[in-house]
Amino acid sequence: MDLFSLKDRVALITGASRGIGAAVAHILAEHGAYCILVSRKIEDLQKVVDRIRKSGGKAEAIACHMGHSEQIQALVQEVDDRFGKLDILVNNAAANPFFGNMIDADEGVWDKIMDVNLKGPFLMIQHGARLMAETGGGSIVNVSSVNGVRPGMMQGIYSISKAAVISMTRAFAKELAPQRIRVNALLPGLTDTKFAGALIQNKELYEYAVRQIPMGRHAEPSEMAGAVLYLVSDAASYTTGACLTCDGGMLA
Repeated sequence: MDLFSLKDRVALITGASRGIGAAVAHILAEHGAYCILVSRKIEDLQKVVDRIRKSGGKAEAIACHMGHSEQIQALVQEVDDRFGKLDILVNNAAANPFFGNMIDADEGVWDKIMDVNLKGPFLMIQHGARLMAETGGGSIVNVSSVNGVRPGMMQGIYSISKAAVISMTRAFAKELAPQRIRVNALLPGLTDTKFAGALIQNKELYEYAVRQIPMGRHAEPSEMAGAVLYLVSDAASYTTGACLTCDGGMLA
């Protein structure tokens, strides 16, 4: 039996237009899942969908803003109407519009980060888990961050939101286990994404950051995708409430 086969499973990946989300969509499709890619802009998503289809995978794009509860509800309803099930949910969408001292941040920054990074995934799990429970269970992965364990410099509010995602993951794991729904978290370290671009392109900050990483380098988005594949697959059938850290040894 292929423990990593996702044949006939429906997977929904948020924040899938680039970076870790796009890499996750590619690997899940490669292993047989029908991937629904979600982000704010359909144009960016469609490019990823086209690449997946070109390589033989199955995927489609649906626009949805993770900061808008009515859009989230409509998204999951559309999945139910069209597929009648949801096997895999990857909450990857996130926002970090502020880089600086928390004491200088205004209330709007706090609201945007918490709406997208915490409330959005919470609502996605609420709606998605109900659908999973109706069809025998499923697997949920929340993309948190090492910053949720060790707050990042000048990224205080973002770090708080990611710490909350870790707690949310564990709470839902306990609550949903009887419905055969597994809930785990991925904690990426420094990865070459749009979020990390400002840090990676700043020579001084980048060199400081890399000195904290025993492997001496940042990660590529594809290096996070394999971890998600494990967590959503049957290979992780007894794994729930776990926080899988992929950080080059930074937190070791």
